[in-house]
Amino acid sequence: MINFEGKTCIVTGATSGIGLAIATKLASRRANLVVVGRNEARGQEAVARLSREGVKSVLVTADLADAAAPALIRERTLETFGRIDVLINNAGILINGSVLECSEVDWDRTLDINLSSAFRMSRAILPTMIAQRAGSIVNIASDWALMGAKNATAYCVSKAALAQLTRCMALDFAADGVRVNAICPGDTDTPMLDQAFKDGDHASKMAVLAAGIPLGRVARADEIANATVFLASDEASFMTGALIPVDGGTSAQ
Repeated sequence: MINFEGKTCIVTGATSGIGLAIATKLASRRANLVVVGRNEARGQEAVARLSREGVKSVLVTADLADAAAPALIRERTLETFGRIDVLINNAGILINGSVLECSEVDWDRTLDINLSSAFRMSRAILPTMIAQRAGSIVNIASDWALMGAKNATAYCVSKAALAQLTRCMALDFAADGVRVNAICPGDTDTPMLDQAFKDGDHASKMAVLAAGIPLGRVARADEIANATVFLASDEASFMTGALIPVDGGTSAQ
């Protein structure tokens, strides 16, 4: 079984949805966890549950739109655990709209959270990983990073750029022992997806989305977490620069 015992993992956007599922899965593999999120109450709840299960974890409440946040997260992690082995750049937002419907504010915020925050976090954490001669960064992109989609221009562009950032960092830091990969989830049953598609109740929205997926359903958050944890682990030691779709076959069409 994949084991992260003795390793320290940072997960951004970790208080709900895919991020919480990733943190929970890493905890089950005995990782030391740094839970990063904006929601203090949900974060405290997650850390308390992990602590009850015997996992060493710490919450860093931060808005990744704040350029000072990555340094704060790095210093809190090193003060608590002394090393950083894994960074999961998961924080993201989804705002619908074509070019004509997307405001300047929505465009800037989407690219800032989905792309620039991963850039800033990686830039803050990479020196520690390079000094260790070991580290794994996993960016949570999207299957829309691999293909176009209607009515989500800012989101698609941000995730496509995140995929390219993944490739570039993988090449830049391979010789330093740092691997950089990306998971590209398809539609996943999370609060963010439910809020982004406003028409109908939860079940009907998931059914409409499932109709376009070859496997006939949306993903569960734990299914995205399974792939992420594998890619972050030593089991994927010869993988870097990879973009892995976990989308029920959507991007194969």
